[in-house]
Amino acid sequence: MAVAIAALQAENHESGFAIAHSRPRLSWRFASSSVRNWTQVAYDVVIIRDNKEESYHVQSSLNVLVPWPSSPLVSRERAGVKVRAIGSDGTASAWATMRIEVALLDRSDWQAEMISRSPVPVEEPKRPFQLRSTFHLSSLPTPDTPVRLYATAFGIYDVTINSRRVGDQVLTPGWQSYNHRLAYQTFDARNYLCKGSNEIVVELGEGWFAGRLGKTTRNIWGERLGWMGQLEIGGQVVLRSQEDRWTWGFGQVVESEIYNGEVVDTSLPLIGPAQGPAERLASPKARLVSPDAPPIRRVMEIKPIQLITTPSGAKILDFGQNLVGWLRLERDVAVESNGEGDIVLRHAEVLEQHELGVRPLRTAMCRDIIRGGGTKGWQVRFTFHGFRYAEVTGIADLSLSDFTAIVVASDLRRTGTFASSHKEINQLHQNVVWGMRGNFVSIPTDCPQRDERLGWTGDIQVFAPTANFLFDTDAFLGDWLKDVAAEQELYDGVPPIFVPWTPPPKEAVNPLGGHRPRPHAIWADLVALTPWDLHMAFGDRQILERQFDSMMMWLDKGLPRNELGMWSESVAQYGDWLDPKAPPQYPAHGRTDFLLAANAYLVHVTSLVARIARLIGRPTEADRYQADFERLRVLFQKEYVTPNGRLASDTQTALTLALKLDLLDKSQRAHAAKRLDWLIRWDFFKISTGFAGTPLLLHALAENGLLHLAYRMLQEKDCPSWLYSVGMGATTIVRIFSRRRLYPDLQWERWDSQLPDGRINPGQMTSFNHYALGSVAAFLHAVVGGLAPAAPGWKRALVHPQPGGTVTSASTAFESRYGPYRVNWKLLGHGSHKTRKMMVEVHVPPNGEAQVLLPGVDEVVGSGRWDWTVDWATDQRWPPVGTPGPQSTKIPDQFVS
Repeated sequence: MAVAIAALQAENHESGFAIAHSRPRLSWRFASSSVRNWTQVAYDVVIIRDNKEESYHVQSSLNVLVPWPSSPLVSRERAGVKVRAIGSDGTASAWATMRIEVALLDRSDWQAEMISRSPVPVEEPKRPFQLRSTFHLSSLPTPDTPVRLYATAFGIYDVTINSRRVGDQVLTPGWQSYNHRLAYQTFDARNYLCKGSNEIVVELGEGWFAGRLGKTTRNIWGERLGWMGQLEIGGQVVLRSQEDRWTWGFGQVVESEIYNGEVVDTSLPLIGPAQGPAERLASPKARLVSPDAPPIRRVMEIKPIQLITTPSGAKILDFGQNLVGWLRLERDVAVESNGEGDIVLRHAEVLEQHELGVRPLRTAMCRDIIRGGGTKGWQVRFTFHGFRYAEVTGIADLSLSDFTAIVVASDLRRTGTFASSHKEINQLHQNVVWGMRGNFVSIPTDCPQRDERLGWTGDIQVFAPTANFLFDTDAFLGDWLKDVAAEQELYDGVPPIFVPWTPPPKEAVNPLGGHRPRPHAIWADLVALTPWDLHMAFGDRQILERQFDSMMMWLDKGLPRNELGMWSESVAQYGDWLDPKAPPQYPAHGRTDFLLAANAYLVHVTSLVARIARLIGRPTEADRYQADFERLRVLFQKEYVTPNGRLASDTQTALTLALKLDLLDKSQRAHAAKRLDWLIRWDFFKISTGFAGTPLLLHALAENGLLHLAYRMLQEKDCPSWLYSVGMGATTIVRIFSRRRLYPDLQWERWDSQLPDGRINPGQMTSFNHYALGSVAAFLHAVVGGLAPAAPGWKRALVHPQPGGTVTSASTAFESRYGPYRVNWKLLGHGSHKTRKMMVEVHVPPNGEAQVLLPGVDEVVGSGRWDWTVDWATDQRWPPVGTPGPQSTKIPDQFVS
């Protein structure tokens, strides 16, 4: 079978349409192939510009982010690209093709003005309004003439031309640090035009720009909504936003807020009468950018699986899956006579005492209201909800067919998969995927449902390795990191704990100075850790070069140090946030000294930045940070480590950090591992780690001869454990909806967000869709599945499956920039046998390679399919048992396979 190119890509852009690069680097990934050891030695590129072909033959093995061979592109330019790869065996792939169109690269390309309505009261929610204009076309453009609408907004907008909605994006332009970067969209508007008179209507909601974020804060980036756009035909502006050509008025949307939902009145005209002329606003100060990251789209539809009547008589639709998005009405509905004439939709993630569980939403109302009767196809436009259950009032004959749940997310390409012989672990992995999907809506948020939904840096720092495996996150996280760096510079080198930074209420003052973000280890350390994770996953060294100043700002300027260069003792921190043994109302009061955790990360990050500096050609900085790392490591050991390897905080987290972050001498590691073994058994394999320790715990065990404990913790089902939430969801579902295919809840914020009796945890920090604790999936991919990157961008993969517990087979795959890597393994024979056979199947893409580590096997293989059958020694330590204390009642080991 010949080697074939599966996809061609420009930069990290999803399609090459409206790309904001004058010299876009090119990448091509290969389709799976049975051809063994195929490597690329050269490639041919053809660039078509102005109907002229430029041909380039390059002797190179690179197929990821290769340089643009032609002269720079200019704004609006369209070009064709053809690539073929030539192998060492002399064979060449078929040509792969793509079209590139450049966005507006310069501010001078914009003729549009930012326009708005007349001013409104500042501290009140802003009613969505419409901006309208007409334009005349004496003839339609020819088929090869580009018709483009370029647009952005202060707020959230959508556009219709001649009553047809333009494009498939939603919640545009998304959420950015609007003072630094303002995203704009490019739409192909050809099919919306007609000969003669044309009408364009833009509707604006306050969205993140001016809406409430947090409990009280509004108007963080501005007090007035606005829209800016221009319609071009053949590169000539035929219509632009300007105050003397547009009017404003109201449509059917009466209210719309991110947290509280949307209210529409269908008795009002869809396009209401003009209320006055549009008013010009000051031009955006931020840089206008056409993002590489995919936009937010409707990515899936889900039908309800059950109509529940609660003890109070409420009607609730159960969609069987905690999701993010909204509902679509599937038929015209006349409201029942309830005295109000409203259809009300209330959303929540869980039921509590058989009623809608809204307490975790805090001040977010999460409701949508339709006044005047429902119209088929209705759905909200300027809000979204996190929910599994929707309570519906106002429809007398409600049925399952009346509503469909629309799932929305940034439309990232799925890259990684995992499955195993263990049903609950598979469900856990599925939950992690759903948790990520629901929280990757424009930015990486901590939760999608309550009065928060913020871009917490600590959450994505611990989850990035998992995220980068599951989806192509390169452009998504890369764009967001630009905002992190911009806001960090604004705050003297301190990265905010969430980005975009939304200042707290006036009464919440940072003791270090005003309303500035506090410095927090682990959270702020993402400025180095996350770019490195992206580099390892996608092979782009430029992100390290671009973010290096951000790393230095944090280490040299933002991080508050004591006289020795360690963390200042005066700065309280989150530390091992949400340690399950911390009091519910004091989630930062974990048992691990927060300074120990902070300084552990400081030593590790300093070492990593030294490594990055060396890689990107900054030897002076590399030497300086390396010397600092060596000095800090000694200080850490003096302060926190005994000569034998015990830690000042005798906790799972402290020992995990010391082992995983290489903070111990070789002579200390065995003793530290032995102590971690004891602590885990003492806790009967329950989780005793928070944000600092959880992502690293199972890896630390596997790397220190304690793989049996890692599997035992992974398979634990009592709280706190990874499978507790899976078991809670499955128990509830099986009891009520047996023999139906259902989806239990997603990753939780707390290990016990829902208590065993079905009540919701009384603490404020309670969410049923937090992805951070799903970082365990990185262990599933790399250790259980046996697939991880061994070189940046997966030029080489590490294939090292390590069976354990009661898992007898697994299948893992990753669609890398080279093509698909796949590992399938299974154990043959009975688990009671001391030696079993292990069959392993590995697929390597063309131009890639894999280092394969199995019992008796340590070799590097090239492309193609490879098979091994090896002897596998059953771990005689399985199942490990807990260590009971001197209590009078024996504690049983609750392990169930």
